[in-house]
Amino acid sequence: MLLHYHVKNFALIEDASVDFGPGLNVLTGETGAGKSIMIDALNAGLGARTGAEMIRKGCSEAFVELVFALEDRDCEKALAAMDIRCEDHTLFISRRIFPGRSLYKINQEAVTSSLVKQVTELLLDIHGQHEHQSLLKPERQLAILDEFAGEACAQAKARTEKAWQAYRKALKERESFTLSEDERRRRMDFLRFELNEIEQAAVRPGERDELAAHFKEMSAFGKIRDALGKALEYLSEGRENAADLLMKASGELSAAARLAPSLADADQELMTAQDILSSAEHGLKAYLDEADFDEETFRSVEKRLDELHRLELKYGDLSLPSNTAWEERDSEWDYLEDYENRLNKADKAVASAEKELEQAASALHALRAAAVPLWDAALLAELEEMNFLSVRVRTELEELPDSGANGKDRACFTVSLNPGEDLQPLQKVASGGELSRIMLAIKTILADRDRIPTVIFDEIDSGISGQTAQAVARKLKAISRYRQVILITHLPQIAAPADRHYAIEKQAEGERTFTRIRLLDEEDSVRELMRLLGGDLKSESVYRAARELKKASAT
Repeated sequence: MLLHYHVKNFALIEDASVDFGPGLNVLTGETGAGKSIMIDALNAGLGARTGAEMIRKGCSEAFVELVFALEDRDCEKALAAMDIRCEDHTLFISRRIFPGRSLYKINQEAVTSSLVKQVTELLLDIHGQHEHQSLLKPERQLAILDEFAGEACAQAKARTEKAWQAYRKALKERESFTLSEDERRRRMDFLRFELNEIEQAAVRPGERDELAAHFKEMSAFGKIRDALGKALEYLSEGRENAADLLMKASGELSAAARLAPSLADADQELMTAQDILSSAEHGLKAYLDEADFDEETFRSVEKRLDELHRLELKYGDLSLPSNTAWEERDSEWDYLEDYENRLNKADKAVASAEKELEQAASALHALRAAAVPLWDAALLAELEEMNFLSVRVRTELEELPDSGANGKDRACFTVSLNPGEDLQPLQKVASGGELSRIMLAIKTILADRDRIPTVIFDEIDSGISGQTAQAVARKLKAISRYRQVILITHLPQIAAPADRHYAIEKQAEGERTFTRIRLLDEEDSVRELMRLLGGDLKSESVYRAARELKKASAT
């Protein structure tokens, strides 16, 4: 329920607030007082496009705030699914309008306009003078029939939509089988060739890196041999080599150490150095003896590396444990080997899903068809109560050849509004005013089914008067027993039964014009009804007529 509505610096409105209540909330005012501006500002707060021209002259921004009381647990769950939490079951929505941009907030947190629209669709149902045009669309008429048909229809629709999704999934799976028998066999032959190639290659883990290091070493064998030869020459084989020099130095140091015991450690270290040098010399000689270059081995390693490189271009590095080339091809080969069986299963899945869809759609059609006469009777009764004389209605439910997510039906509301006229689709016979009354009749029928807590009517009484206006007032009052109703009207018959009556007033102060909203007490409401009746505000008879109208509307 909409609790509070605050508008600031929007068009003629400098600062206006309204506290709405349950039941029927009616706003009235003189032509030009700003009634339409109130609706424009409300729509702006709900995320409608609003230009900078709506910012009050001389102001840098406009502001709209809406406060809702959440009375439905399902609504709070839906909001929680959008990551919106409400304290004390209260929701705050605001919008600041700047030239070229807007700032939206829900519960003081900045949000997008699209989220605001999603949220408010759960809370408000606005019907302006042009909103009832949606009633002319066949899909909207079918949705109305479904809503009337109740929970069983809702469950059947859910089953049909689920069956449709399953059918689409099965169909998509079936469409993935695009290979002909020749293509399948050629692909299997190719996969078998690749699997054999990988198996015959018998690549060992780490083999490529191992061979690459060996090949690098063999490629540099000449340089290694020359370097080691020179090293041996310097160590022990040259005319002046390290071994001889170290031996001479060690002999001299040993003689000195016998005379100076403090040199014993240095003498020992020099002898150790001789041992290290001797060990290195033996290691180099052993390497040269064992690493005799073999041209055949070199060519064999080179050939294997070339083969591994060729395989790597096709399958990746087969020497890596993470390589899955063989497993992928083996899996695909198994899939293709069982291709015909899988194709048959896919065909059966499509047939089964299609059958389930047809059954679900047929069950949904049966529920809709059963609801049609009840719907027609209910709509006829409501229209007759709203002063449609000699009206006839019939809902045409066409069963389409193909089923979809919403079943296989197309609905068309046909009416005859005058005696002797044939039944025709609604869009061909109803005027704007008649459509608004038909929409009101529909709202009345669905009032106890609709989950949206607040409905707003903007001059739904356009083009009516007298007994028709009284009938419309009764319907609005009936809807307000189930939902909060907020409406703007210029008819006293519709304003009279208000649970809360507000006056929208325009005032001039100097060169500025202001629009204000005032909650009327009982006496002020009667005075406003006098104005709407068009009589002399000082006339006792007009006063009595206004009071009698208010009294009669309460019964």
